[in-house]
Amino acid sequence: MAEYHVENFGCRASRADGEIISAELRHRGLTPALSPSRADVIIANTCSVTAQADRTARAFMRRMHRENPTARILVTGCYAQRAPQEVAALPGVHAVVGNSHKALVAEIAQRAADFVPLTALLVDDTFAHSELSMPQGGWCPDGGGQTRPNLKVQDGCGNRCSFCIIPTTRGHSRSLPLEACLHSVQAFADGGGTELVLSGINLGRWGRDLKPQRTLEELVSEILSQTSLPRLRLSSIEPMDWTPPLLALFRGSSAGRLARHAHLPLQSGSDAILRAMHRRYRPWHYAEKLRLIRESMPDAAIGADVMVGFPGETEALFEESFAFIAAQPFTYLHLFPFSPRPGTQAWQLAQQYPVAPRVVAERSGRLRELMATRNLVFRQSFLGRELPAVTLHTPRGLMTRALTDNFLEVLLDAHLPANQSVRVLVSGLEDDGLTGRLAA
Repeated sequence: MAEYHVENFGCRASRADGEIISAELRHRGLTPALSPSRADVIIANTCSVTAQADRTARAFMRRMHRENPTARILVTGCYAQRAPQEVAALPGVHAVVGNSHKALVAEIAQRAADFVPLTALLVDDTFAHSELSMPQGGWCPDGGGQTRPNLKVQDGCGNRCSFCIIPTTRGHSRSLPLEACLHSVQAFADGGGTELVLSGINLGRWGRDLKPQRTLEELVSEILSQTSLPRLRLSSIEPMDWTPPLLALFRGSSAGRLARHAHLPLQSGSDAILRAMHRRYRPWHYAEKLRLIRESMPDAAIGADVMVGFPGETEALFEESFAFIAAQPFTYLHLFPFSPRPGTQAWQLAQQYPVAPRVVAERSGRLRELMATRNLVFRQSFLGRELPAVTLHTPRGLMTRALTDNFLEVLLDAHLPANQSVRVLVSGLEDDGLTGRLAA
């Protein structure tokens, strides 16, 4: 029986795609390989949001070709969509399938495993074959899949931020219909799943392209009322899509089934930089959203994406951004250095107003120090308190780790199977997480 390996790079939405591809391959009779070096077919599900993401993907493919020269390597994802010819020229690559044809990846991978001759490139800009759906019985929370898998309900983006290649690599915004969303959620719950992460490239735009139009808060409300899912976590949502009706759900009768966790892309706290990025909010809009979120969820984890070194980010503009970030109730940040992407408006800006890598590193270091202190204070606030959590896959012989609903990892003094809904009593601090035991 042919064996496969799927290597996922990048965002939650990309990982959600990879989970469905893996499930579809199992459905077609292929078996997950114990390691990539034993796989008959290797699928690289790439990211291309930065130049580093491209380099990481190339390094993986070269290493796979060295370690497993007989494997057929199939490349999909954003890098495959953005630069198919460049990817196809890499040693060992047998086929390049862009996001535009991602729904065909499992079929092509099966043919590759059977050593059927492949079409070298499948990429276009219509995205007519891009929608993936989990096959019947595909969710396996207790098996080879993730404990907390991602359900991608939206793809693509039309925001056209000046630094972002996503509209090119993912296309226009497209939503999974409500009925399909509810079916997938209930199938996960029926399979014994505990926590599902709702994800998308621009999740807050879910439903705007459907007829009749729908909203994200309607989808979340329907999931809570029409399915038996124990816990739903929302992934990254643009600030202006945190609407009053969405926030009201975190205060409603089913709030206990919603993870207390909000992630809002910020990119910069400088108004001038946000305008140059073509972001659709101002710092004061963002701050008001955070105030309402903290008011609705006092114990929530609140995070953001922050880009450092956007072209023209002077010392004064960075200090403006730093001061804004320091004034907000963040508990963590995802920090990224600016990376010029060919085909974006910021590509030209980077030639005119570059920020030195040394300066980017120094500024990133200051933000990391700030958030390390903030995160420590946040974790300390839960000492002696009980929190709901889900147990994670833990290597045999090690103590179980669990993730709380407010996004804190807890090392437990117990050995438990993954995917268990538990209440933990926090007793101490550990690295970037907590220690604790099962609550009585």
